[in-house]
Amino acid sequence: MECPFSILTACPPSLSSPSKRFSYLYRMNTPLIISPGAEAYAQSFTAPEAGLLQEIARFTQTAHPHAHMLSGQVQGKFLSFISTIQRPRYVLEIGTFTGYSALCLADGLSPEGELHTIECREEDATTARNYFSKSKRNHQIHLHIGNAAEIIPTLSHQWDLVFMDADKTGYIGYYEQIVPKLSKNGIILADNVLFHGQVMEDPITGKNAKAIHAFNEHVKKDPRTEQVLLTIRDGLLMIKKRAE
Repeated sequence: MECPFSILTACPPSLSSPSKRFSYLYRMNTPLIISPGAEAYAQSFTAPEAGLLQEIARFTQTAHPHAHMLSGQVQGKFLSFISTIQRPRYVLEIGTFTGYSALCLADGLSPEGELHTIECREEDATTARNYFSKSKRNHQIHLHIGNAAEIIPTLSHQWDLVFMDADKTGYIGYYEQIVPKLSKNGIILADNVLFHGQVMEDPITGKNAKAIHAFNEHVKKDPRTEQVLLTIRDGLLMIKKRAE
């Protein structure tokens, strides 16, 4: 296929074959279930990233073998908008990666607010901590390293905003840990709920795709909450408690 908006998607001219371009776009954080042209168009009409976020994105895309895990400009700006609209006191992130999404989520923290982010990989946590130290929100960000399922019960806060972007087989467990601690107007955002389109296959074969589909079904059937699935990037499930 052609690579529309080549400047925005940054497909080098040397990548002439469709397979090479798809591989490049995936590695550079362009989701394949959304057409590259639509994604590029969305980027062109989304407010640009702040300088520190651009720095994180450049590093991740050039030096990290899993660059496709980066939230990126469009999703990052959405996270920032939700945070600034909500003005949360307590934010929880499961899956720090290189720190991009945490800084987006921190944008709307109240002056006394705290963001707790959990990362299981030491190397990524070290990278994120380095970038956090450059942020004016550094004093409000608490980075935890280890198993999220073990760390979450040790945090006693009522969560106003939660972003789940970690191991897909753990989503249901994390959800069940979080819902009882969700504030009255709290929101859970679960990433990758379309999982590269694999959840739409029949039958679903991949382990992670099966886990995500099971999670989507679990949330759909939960009488405590209601949800909307947004087709942003790789799918974002927005969940809130039902009105009592």
